[in-house]
Amino acid sequence: MMRRQRRETEVFSLAFLDCICCGFGAIILLLVLSEFGAPIQLEQAKTDLDGQIAKLQLELHDLRGTSVVLERELRGRIEQLSEEQERVARLRGDLSVIEGKHKASIYEEESTKKISETLAAARLALIEESSDLQKSGRRRVYDQPIAGVPIDSEWVVFIVDTSGSMQSQNWRRAERKMEEVLNIYPKLKGLQVMDDEGGYLFSEYRGKWIPDSPARRRAILKLFRGWQAFSNSSPSEGIIAAIRTFWTRDHPISLYVFGDEFTGPSIQEVVDTVDRINRADGTGERLVRIHALGFPIPNQYPQHTSMRYATLMRILCGRNGGVFVGLPEDEYVTPQRSN
Repeated sequence: MMRRQRRETEVFSLAFLDCICCGFGAIILLLVLSEFGAPIQLEQAKTDLDGQIAKLQLELHDLRGTSVVLERELRGRIEQLSEEQERVARLRGDLSVIEGKHKASIYEEESTKKISETLAAARLALIEESSDLQKSGRRRVYDQPIAGVPIDSEWVVFIVDTSGSMQSQNWRRAERKMEEVLNIYPKLKGLQVMDDEGGYLFSEYRGKWIPDSPARRRAILKLFRGWQAFSNSSPSEGIIAAIRTFWTRDHPISLYVFGDEFTGPSIQEVVDTVDRINRADGTGERLVRIHALGFPIPNQYPQHTSMRYATLMRILCGRNGGVFVGLPEDEYVTPQRSN
């Protein structure tokens, strides 16, 4: 009995130990396999990641280079666009100037047409007047006062062209004509003498009236004889300055313009300016009356600037209730009443 029990215990013990050993062996095998496999996979993963990083760095470098190139191109395009915009602005300015010149040329052409019509009518009137003068006899310029001039004003302004042509050819003649004009006004309340630039013969009377007296008239003629002032041979500045300075609603004023040339850019512009500042009163009369004397340039007739002066002054005198008198080269004068 005792032997049987001991044999059973030994069998059971061996089977149990086998199971335990197999289990431990399996665990050790798993540990060995896992320890040897993990580093290989990690190394492979690290290699793959390094390759991807290098590839991404290379792409980043390419992108940075591309961005620099694109930025440079964009800057160039912006500068080119700015230059094009400036060019377009200049072209628009040139277009505006061309359009303005075109409109001005059309306006000047219309004005020239009107002036031509006026001159044609004046020519017919002069032909008739010359016929009448030939029948009645010609009058000497130095023996007769300025004819046909209305003397309804007690305030007179002389505007004299002081250019070289006037100084060298007509200055003594202008002095005599100023004396003749003064003689047709026995007594004035105020007078003034200006050059065609708007300057004054007597600087102490700038912007003020010179009181009239025989002594003052002699002083004016004496100082006038040696008067020299800059002139651009354009009476428009002096006329406009005189109207703006001495115009008043209290009493009418007469302007006497002495000149031989008009070198201004536009006759119509001067006419429009004078119309704007010398408006008519309630009766339709303009308070500033404009008269003019046209002095010739000897041995140079016809001359473009002289014709432009005569054209301008005939229009101004006609529109502002005055008289234009054109003086010939000889000693005779034909008075011309502006229509």
